[in-house]
Amino acid sequence: MSFPLTVLITGCAGFIGSHLCEMFVSEGHFVIGMDNFLTGTQDNIAHLLRERRFDFIYYNVVNYIYVQSRIDLVIHLACPASPADYSKHPIHTMKVDSLGTFNTLGLARQKGARYLFASSSEIYGQAQVHPQPETYFGYVNPTGPRSVYSEAKRFSEALCMAYHRQHSMDIRIARIFNTYGPKMRLNDGRVVPSLISSALSGEPLKIHGDGTQTRSFCYIDDLILGLYLLATKEGLSGKSLNLGSPQEISILELAKEIIRISSSTSEIVHLPPRPEDPQRRCPDITLARTLLGWNPTIDISTGLSKTIEFFKHKTAP
Repeated sequence: MSFPLTVLITGCAGFIGSHLCEMFVSEGHFVIGMDNFLTGTQDNIAHLLRERRFDFIYYNVVNYIYVQSRIDLVIHLACPASPADYSKHPIHTMKVDSLGTFNTLGLARQKGARYLFASSSEIYGQAQVHPQPETYFGYVNPTGPRSVYSEAKRFSEALCMAYHRQHSMDIRIARIFNTYGPKMRLNDGRVVPSLISSALSGEPLKIHGDGTQTRSFCYIDDLILGLYLLATKEGLSGKSLNLGSPQEISILELAKEIIRISSSTSEIVHLPPRPEDPQRRCPDITLARTLLGWNPTIDISTGLSKTIEFFKHKTAP
């Protein structure tokens, strides 16, 4: 691929999407952002609208997509990602990662463009293997409360590989693990903003279950670099790569660290466990290290400090 690229990014006004738009623009590429603001916000891209290398299209990707200009790379990020969002919009979630994937793949094929699909660690479900390598097929309940998201992502991965095999398209899949940082919505229902919101307001930090369940949290800057490398590096067609931090932390430890960094006086309270909440979630990133030369560098304390400062300024009167 010759630089600069013209890149279409769906879900451009979301947490990850807006950061990725900034990365491509800062690297001298031209970005066409597409979003319908279901879970993204215009605030996330307001500064980009002043950039000559950024164009925005308000659009729902479950509909047929036509773009007149040249496109070199399509990145499909659009999809409600938090349990609160995909529980509120279950059918739309499945449409975005079925019809939306079909439409963006069709556009990429028409334009002769490279394609990157943003999948999720949810495709591994209640994993029986730790850490999870890309060769693990997952352990997923197809009709459970999380299935609208996990099965939509699994379907999209299958569709991507069908296009790769039948049409010889250059397609890459990013399996994104828990990511956090500035531009998250305080009320999006994910654990990091929920705990930070409670800590900053002096309310109890609510943990589902005993808090021994683990996650790995990758700071947004690290993830964006991984996505950029996966999208732009040559020789990765047909590859699925885990992107996330390999450092596990229990939810109870996470809550205590947020209280410490924010100097909060909040207490921790325990709620009943969420149904089918995975007990361990951690990526094996050997492939990303080998193929991309990528490794997260921002530790959890540093990342949480940056995120808490962002929310402090966001909520200041």
